[in-house]
Amino acid sequence: MTKKQKKKQRTTAAAEITRVKMPNRKEGEMFARIVEILGNDRMRVFCEDKKYRIGRIRGKIKKRVWFRIGDLSLINPYDWETESSDKLGKCEIFWRYKANEIAWLERNNRIPEILDINNISF
Repeated sequence: MTKKQKKKQRTTAAAEITRVKMPNRKEGEMFARIVEILGNDRMRVFCEDKKYRIGRIRGKIKKRVWFRIGDLSLINPYDWETESSDKLGKCEIFWRYKANEIAWLERNNRIPEILDINNISF
């Protein structure tokens, strides 16, 4: 196999969607959009339950996956964190969707309408 054939095989394999990760509602996982990057592996996210939270990137994906404003991601809110009116709740960001996965989710109406990129005020 030549180098061109190997490269073509790698690019077609990357574009395929084998399985799209969905939130496990029993665990409390939900969809969220990145609203602001705060630094130090923290981000402000808008969750599908209409709340803003401070999200921390999980250590396993910290240097492997790069997040941008407007990205669709999966979060897991901290259940031990007590939310108050003056402080934002906290959560862990553990998944970022790629463009082809987002297209599949939109085609199958899996993304809540509250998380439409045009409706969120950054």
